[in-house]
Amino acid sequence: MTEWTTIRFDAPSDGVRRITLADAERRNAIGAVMREELIAAVGAVREDGDARVLVVAAEGTSFCSGADLPALFGEPGRAVGEIRRGLRSYYESFLVLRGLEIPTIAAVQGPAVGAGLNLALCCDLRIAGPGAGFAATFSKIGLHPGGGCTYFLTRELGAQRALALLLEGGALTAEEALAEGLVLSIAEDPVAAALDLARAQAGLRTDLARDIKRAVRLAAEGDLEAVIEFESWAQAETATHPEIAEFAARFAGGK
Repeated sequence: MTEWTTIRFDAPSDGVRRITLADAERRNAIGAVMREELIAAVGAVREDGDARVLVVAAEGTSFCSGADLPALFGEPGRAVGEIRRGLRSYYESFLVLRGLEIPTIAAVQGPAVGAGLNLALCCDLRIAGPGAGFAATFSKIGLHPGGGCTYFLTRELGAQRALALLLEGGALTAEEALAEGLVLSIAEDPVAAALDLARAQAGLRTDLARDIKRAVRLAAEGDLEAVIEFESWAQAETATHPEIAEFAARFAGGK
């Protein structure tokens, strides 16, 4: 069994997997070890044929305070290309979530800052605790946003609101994030709420949940014809499963 040092990885119920950031003393900042462990844990979920939903949670008061800035930027005089390679390696620790076909849910109990914001936004659904915050503070320290933050925020908030937030280096409270549609809901115990939602979604056939997720991503890209093309195949494929014929028979019989 893998020995984790900065995360915990478990299966709290049938079909549900959970990755918990567990470096509370460092406010769950993504350092070199956590980067490797996140990539490995998500890889384990990808290879797990019984995994149907993934919950990403955190211990302590912070969800994730961002990347390890001293490790990334603490050595002056390096060339731009060298810094860029280091950044891309850190980006992988959260972008890897987007490669999962199963639904992913972030349970954000505290501040999600910088790379921590990206980590939350890489999940399909987000449930916030009352103390959650979503901070894109890059510009406040003179740093350009990275890790896809401009992409994620523009998709979630629209270009104007995303630009204003990024130029300000601002943050959204849980209530503001809910009003903007950045989170699905606010719960006193976001981990418990995320696990309840995950258990419900784990009841779907894996291929059905996978294809619904893919269709929504296609829809977010704005190409109606691509969505209709995919939906016509996916709906036809699901119609071959026995429960559809059984439902149609009950419907025909007026039951």
